[in-house]
Amino acid sequence: MTAMNLNALKESRSLPLFCALLALAASGCAWLPQAPHSTKPATTAPAAIVTPDYSLAAKVVSVNLVGRFVVLSCPASQMPKMDQTLFLYRAGLKVAEVRITGPQQDSDIVADLVSGEAQIGDTVRDQ
Repeated sequence: MTAMNLNALKESRSLPLFCALLALAASGCAWLPQAPHSTKPATTAPAAIVTPDYSLAAKVVSVNLVGRFVVLSCPASQMPKMDQTLFLYRAGLKVAEVRITGPQQDSDIVADLVSGEAQIGDTVRDQ
């Protein structure tokens, strides 16, 4: 046999082997046993619990630096009590402490500055 015929014979023997390996690789993991699929629906996150916020939410509407007092505008249903201590917040940071002293007119009430400094627009909270 010539060298050319030997190469053709070797290629013809390796072709079926190559095809068998290719078919085995292409089948992947299809021959492995599969776990049964669950018909149960996916679990969902529990519903959020919503609770009302009854804390005081007021704003500073006037500041008197000489007299060290502020005028607060409160919702009519959430007027603070006399001598109650409240805190002023600006951009989420506590900047002052006030004590309610009165007088009250409609939804506005006066509070003395105990510590810190106040500006118009500061948020008033009781916590």
